[in-house]
Amino acid sequence: MANYESKNHRGYHRDRNQRPHQDQRRARQTERVQVEVGQRFPLTIKRMGINGEGIGYYKRMAVFVPGALTNEKAVVEVTSVATRYLRAKVHRIRKTSPHRVEPRDSYADQVGGFELEHLDYPAQLAFKRDVVAQALERYQPEGFHSYDLRPTLGMKDPYGYRNKAQFQVRRNAEGQVEAGLYAERSHDLIDLPTCSVQMPVTMTVMRAVVAMLQDLDMPIYDEEQKSGIVKTLVVRAAAHTDDVQLVFITNSPKLPHKRELLERIANELPQVTSVMQNINPGETSLVWGDDTRHLAGAEAITEKLGDLTFKLSARAFLQLNPAQTEVLYDEAKKALDLQPGQTVVDAYAGIGTIGLSLADVAAEVRGMEIIPEAVDDANANAAANGITNAHYEVGTAEDLLPKWVMAGFRPDAIVVDPPRTGLDATLIETILAIRPSKLVYVSCNPSTLAKDLVDLTADYRVEYIQSVDMMPQTARCEAVVKLTRRQ
Repeated sequence: MANYESKNHRGYHRDRNQRPHQDQRRARQTERVQVEVGQRFPLTIKRMGINGEGIGYYKRMAVFVPGALTNEKAVVEVTSVATRYLRAKVHRIRKTSPHRVEPRDSYADQVGGFELEHLDYPAQLAFKRDVVAQALERYQPEGFHSYDLRPTLGMKDPYGYRNKAQFQVRRNAEGQVEAGLYAERSHDLIDLPTCSVQMPVTMTVMRAVVAMLQDLDMPIYDEEQKSGIVKTLVVRAAAHTDDVQLVFITNSPKLPHKRELLERIANELPQVTSVMQNINPGETSLVWGDDTRHLAGAEAITEKLGDLTFKLSARAFLQLNPAQTEVLYDEAKKALDLQPGQTVVDAYAGIGTIGLSLADVAAEVRGMEIIPEAVDDANANAAANGITNAHYEVGTAEDLLPKWVMAGFRPDAIVVDPPRTGLDATLIETILAIRPSKLVYVSCNPSTLAKDLVDLTADYRVEYIQSVDMMPQTARCEAVVKLTRRQ
């Protein structure tokens, strides 16, 4: 729906008085279009939406078709009907895009994270730059037509890059333990014996542990009965140190057969250097709970980015693509262009990856993060790398930054790397109040980026937007935005 609105709601930003007339016109249009689930019709795909789906128009009504590509002609079958748009699936392709390729993963059209695996890689990179353009067109921040949107920086080999596998664990109807991802728009688990975008070691460990759970007849969580213990398996690998961490996310502190399980892991998976348990009881949409316990090996693993080493505890955030993480952070550092003696705030700091990379130039680096373990890691990482001019605190940027400013600390530069929800409104107000001369926005969601730029461009000019492909084969796009304060 977001993509349909992005095309048709442009006028709202210029003249909101048009809305009643547009709504009436849409209502009349909807009354004329009678469509039922299961109905088939030919459709030409005009463009691709921000989630990687093809978009065509049936009697002027937007139709979203996962798996369809721009300029393809297909017969589609309606899967759901909404007030202003339809969803459909491909029944048959009548004219195929020259950019269509065969996916490596047989389940690519069933689970999330493989939305573009049927699209050749150069076209994926062009799509991700266009996603940024679509978001800007929708929200229209000041001067957006003249922004320098640079070509997306991609990978030589866009497979085998994911350093973390986070798979749900369930028993199937035959009693076999399975681990994988949910099918789109459902809680039906798709078992993933292989996965081409994962680092191979993560899948080796994942499948071996699934076999152990089966052999030991471990109590696996049952969503319907709300019983059982093992909910999720998380395997994270450090690309530059060969460390691997395994986390059991459980419904209770109990872990039956723990001794036998840990013995088998030690004997059969010597590459696993850290085993942890995270307790997340009950029915919840959150994967992680607040209580994390050490089971075996080290309590954290170590990763290297550039010349720095970073400690990673179980819940600490790190980008999923180690190779492209270095590209992304190099672009952030280049955009910030920090000069000797300047101070910088590293907002949404995680384990300090961006801020610590700036410490060799900055007079002082301050950062914040809401996960206490990540803040502990960030400060430990500073110490481990011999960095004495960086300090991290627990809290939100919108709370801590005003507090620091009131105490007399006014940063010359700020780098923000927010979650997909974008910047908190209070933080935007604070940035506009203290007006640092340099501002870099690292975004993982072009839509919230464009929305935030509407406010930020009141005082800042967008010099350029550099998109970076952190997650090949998916519709996700990261971007680094260089902003400079208006005089």
